[in-house]
Amino acid sequence: MKVTILGSGTSGGIPEIGCDCPVCLSRNPKNKRTRASILVETSSTAVLVDTGTDFRIQALAHGISRIDAVLFTHAHADHCHGLDDIRPLTREKPIPIYGNRPTIEELTERFSYIFRETMQKGGGKPRIIPKIMPEKPLSIGELEIRPVPIKHGRLDILGYRFGAFAYLTDCSFIPPPSFEMLRGLDTLVLGALRYSQHATHFSIDQAIAAAEKIGARQTWFTHFCHAVEHSEMEHSFPDSIEPSYDGLVFEIDNSF
Repeated sequence: MKVTILGSGTSGGIPEIGCDCPVCLSRNPKNKRTRASILVETSSTAVLVDTGTDFRIQALAHGISRIDAVLFTHAHADHCHGLDDIRPLTREKPIPIYGNRPTIEELTERFSYIFRETMQKGGGKPRIIPKIMPEKPLSIGELEIRPVPIKHGRLDILGYRFGAFAYLTDCSFIPPPSFEMLRGLDTLVLGALRYSQHATHFSIDQAIAAAEKIGARQTWFTHFCHAVEHSEMEHSFPDSIEPSYDGLVFEIDNSF
């Protein structure tokens, strides 16, 4: 199983519009962060987690030519506003999109034109089938996926476990039952917004504490804002934790 970090940035992306801070002006390519998303692939299956605002750019950069499903963590703009850009990937057949009930309801309302019967020719739109993510593990091709309920402030959202790998972004609290779901991980990708505390995201110190409690062999932090500089983070985390970056690729066993 191969995992690609398509984007590692927060809602505004890095650089932010109109900002002249050192990180936004940095020439280090690892400080250029598009909106958070990942692609999980095996030899025959490709699953996208979130269609962020920058999905078109990410898809072109990584040569994405097919996906079998999209999993949504939640319906905030930076995680779903690239939905229309999956249109070329649905020409051959419709693909399912999954999320918890509030997420799917929000997406079908916000992108209502996709689900209405409109003009027969022209005005293309993606061919997608909205589905509520079941509580039990879901099989998509070669991948078995387990939803992991987490909190984003007061919002109930989902992380996802793929065998020995899990992806939890925009997280501010992990309920005890979800910690149990994360036992035995090899690799974890976890949101860590900035050093100072935030109402709806883990700070870096909070993310370190959560990562150490989960105990994955390797943890990559993601969803950074422009208050953190990549090279500085590389030297400040425990040995098992590193900052991710756009374009990071790693491979992992996909069995539980």
